[in-house]
Amino acid sequence: MQKQDIHDLTTGDIPQIIRRIAIPASIGTLFNTMYNIVDTFWAGRLSTESLAALSLNFPVFLVALAIGVGFSQGTSALISNYLGEKRPDQARKIFLQSIMISTIVQISVIIPMLLLLSPIFDLMGAAADVLPRALRYARVIISGSIFMTLTQVLNSSLTARGFTKIYRNMLIIGFFLNLALDPLLMFGFSIGSTVIIPEMQESGIALATVMIQALSACYIAYKAMRLGIFTGLQRSEWRPLRSRAQELASQVLPSMMSFLIMALGTFVITYFTAFYGTDALAAYGLAIRVEQIALVPSNGLTAALGAITGQNNGARRFDRIHESVAVALRYGFYLFLGLMLPVLIFGRSILSTATDNQQVLSLGYHYLLIQGITYYSYIILFQSNSILMGLKRPMMIMWAGLYRQILAPAIVFTFLTQVMGMGVYGIWWGLVIVNWSAAGITLYWSRRQLAIRRAEARL
Repeated sequence: MQKQDIHDLTTGDIPQIIRRIAIPASIGTLFNTMYNIVDTFWAGRLSTESLAALSLNFPVFLVALAIGVGFSQGTSALISNYLGEKRPDQARKIFLQSIMISTIVQISVIIPMLLLLSPIFDLMGAAADVLPRALRYARVIISGSIFMTLTQVLNSSLTARGFTKIYRNMLIIGFFLNLALDPLLMFGFSIGSTVIIPEMQESGIALATVMIQALSACYIAYKAMRLGIFTGLQRSEWRPLRSRAQELASQVLPSMMSFLIMALGTFVITYFTAFYGTDALAAYGLAIRVEQIALVPSNGLTAALGAITGQNNGARRFDRIHESVAVALRYGFYLFLGLMLPVLIFGRSILSTATDNQQVLSLGYHYLLIQGITYYSYIILFQSNSILMGLKRPMMIMWAGLYRQILAPAIVFTFLTQVMGMGVYGIWWGLVIVNWSAAGITLYWSRRQLAIRRAEARL
């Protein structure tokens, strides 16, 4: 009975459940963010060009993650709904199908991505001294993206049940492994004149990530087996089925497209920023990694709200979904008040750990100051998306992403940078306008869909 109480989110105190899920998830995300800062730190020790190379790779990295994130979010929503309906056998079957289908899809896109790298970086305006560094990183990270996808999908079954401690533990382990592997693989290791590990520079940063992701996949699979998630498994369930593929597609494709649109949106920001030189590009790449520190707890709240919404949608407990939304938004506002101020105060000091270029520091810190205004809009956006995923109505996530990442930035950035003559600061202020308008639209739509779903359930 105790095991059931742990993963049944259709009963119990809502604030307590949210804290139980969100806190471990937030701690894990914090270490994942610090992981990225470690990468940035060591890239900065190579050169400003290496920092710019990682900035150029940020949207490419998002594309590599898109399949894993899409399948993870979609699978988690389906599993949580099946659990709410008290159909654990169906939850297991859709989970296994997701593992197989996501692996096939990921493998099928690796080669085209590798072939398109140079044209993509050329389109983004990569400087001649930055391009080879960007390619070194991208080729390794894309080749190993299968492990990132597998880790995300394996974790989806845990998240749907409210188990976030396992992934937290792996993210903490991964952070400490990265501390050691980054410099070891970047600079190499020799004994006398004998080279044990060759110097890999940017490729070493990427290889460290691939190795850690492979270890993570093994660890999470082992833990899932120990929790009995694979109990009752039959060999035939591993065979991809068209009906299951269609069920997954209805949830996965909107989420995946939203994430791809986000990657394209980063291309848009990077494209506009590149007009203002390598320093501006390096400042943007550095600052967004610091910005993620303040957003860490919101990721935990998003995971909690998604799991609770999914299970209670399956159980038709819409009163609990309403309460969960109110509690999560309130907690998010407290986080905004408590975390944004330290980031704004110490942001420049954090930036300075990766570079001593004063122009990069100035531009990056101004980005953080301006983005403080839009911090809470991200929380609203993330939580609204979780509600829509849990309700199995994710299409608006894709359309809102298209507005927020592509259409609105292209118009607003052009107007502020060119017409108003604000330069790179027009991009920073444009993000405030775009994100807050998108947050309002998405929150309204998620509440409307919840009301519609509740009305349908009464019929």
